[in-house]
Amino acid sequence: MKIQTQYHYEKIWTETSDKDLLRMIEEEIGDADPQGTLLYVKEAVQNGKVISVGSCKFRQKKV
Repeated sequence: MKIQTQYHYEKIWTETSDKDLLRMIEEEIGDADPQGTLLYVKEAVQNGKVISVGSCKFRQKKV
């Protein structure tokens, strides 16, 4: 599964690796279980949802 990200100030979605996803989540939520948040984001975007964490949005890449 490919996940795309977009900060609130960006206009385009960018495909992001798992390593970068975790880093972005850590920046947004600090020490509040970034690994668990990443798992939640991956589950939620599989259903076509757009998830916001802080100032960043996540979605599944459209084929």
